[in-house]
Amino acid sequence: MLQYRTMRHLTPRQIVQELDRYIVGQADAKRAVAVAIRNRWRRQQLPEAMRQDISPKNIILIGPTGVGKTEIARRLAGLTGAPFIKVEATKYTEVGYHGRDVDSMIRDLLDMAIAMVRGEMTEQVREPAERQVEERLLDALLPGEHHGEHDDETKAKRQRVRDKLQEQLKAGELEDRDIELQIEQRATAIGVLGQSGMEMDIDLQSMFEKMLPSRRDTKRMRVRDARRVLQMQEAEKMVDRDKIYAQAIERVEQSGIVFLDEIDKICGPQSQHGPDVSRQGVQRDLLPIVEGSTVITKYGPLKTDHILFIAAGAFHSSKPSDLMPELQGRFPIRVELADLTKDDFVRILHEPKNALTEQQVQLLAVEGVKVEFADGAIQAMAQLAYDLNRRAQNIGARRLYTIMERVFELISFDAPDLPDKRVTITAEYVAQRLADVVRDEDLGKFIL
Repeated sequence: MLQYRTMRHLTPRQIVQELDRYIVGQADAKRAVAVAIRNRWRRQQLPEAMRQDISPKNIILIGPTGVGKTEIARRLAGLTGAPFIKVEATKYTEVGYHGRDVDSMIRDLLDMAIAMVRGEMTEQVREPAERQVEERLLDALLPGEHHGEHDDETKAKRQRVRDKLQEQLKAGELEDRDIELQIEQRATAIGVLGQSGMEMDIDLQSMFEKMLPSRRDTKRMRVRDARRVLQMQEAEKMVDRDKIYAQAIERVEQSGIVFLDEIDKICGPQSQHGPDVSRQGVQRDLLPIVEGSTVITKYGPLKTDHILFIAAGAFHSSKPSDLMPELQGRFPIRVELADLTKDDFVRILHEPKNALTEQQVQLLAVEGVKVEFADGAIQAMAQLAYDLNRRAQNIGARRLYTIMERVFELISFDAPDLPDKRVTITAEYVAQRLADVVRDEDLGKFIL
């Protein structure tokens, strides 16, 4: 709950600054998503009558692969603290074709929200749950009273032993002791209905789960493992499930975000037969979800009117205007992401937090190897990535991953056995490691 509240106070400028820590360039796209997120908070401050009439301004991010579309969405998920899900449009199909129905993305989003709210509520009851866990562990460590042990002296002796065990338990001295623990497990309807049953027949699934009995299993485990199991059990008793579901539904309705990737794969000219029919069907099924409709879930009905949709696609062989006119109208904000330049590659290699070069440095530091980059080494890798993207297929920053692995392949293999634990990456070494691939352009298409 704390993260969710904090996000509401981030200004668009602060959101962009956070994204800048991980993503190079693409200022227009960052600004668009920052404004869209801030507008969700602004809407919450308005009177109820006005609030209901303000729809989210959905966004389409247009640009080639590897320029930051998915990374913006991934980092945005960490910033928002709001229910967020990334899905690929290609896994949904029109009813009657093999694939998932479009409504399932909203149910998956709700599952994410339920996990978030449950985690927040569990944290709120952590202290009282820990006290109950301690009592249950003491009960397991000290067996129950036997017949005839009801006199005061026996009770006092038993209490002294219990107090001693409690001190040892708090000091962590009993973590490896074995105890017997009763664990309650509730059966689910997955085995009865299967995956498709869970998607298509929610009421039936709920009915089965209520009918199936729970069972108690006695297991022997160490105190450290039992503590984790008991913590979950006690927290589950203290949180209100109905309250979790109600809050999760409200959070999805008011602040949920769906990142719909590869939307260009479901658009194209209208066709009467073949796979294009299914693509057109997905658009028709997607339209009411984006426009605003009610999706039935096993936790209750959920309205999609104010969920924010961020779509993305390369649009190599199609264009946004190939989408259904009605669907186009539901994505009023369109942002084109620029191709990456050599300077962008240089910045990507060393500027962002946890940049690729820093990742390699930290990985090899585990083996005691200190890696340094000489002047020109990063420039050489950036130039190679830029040239290969122009000559072969343009895959954006993903080209850098392959180049980095190629450069560090031998070093990573020999790292445990290197006599000299200091390695310097030079421009000459980069050129040497990639010489064969650069010289043989046909081979480069397969390797890089």
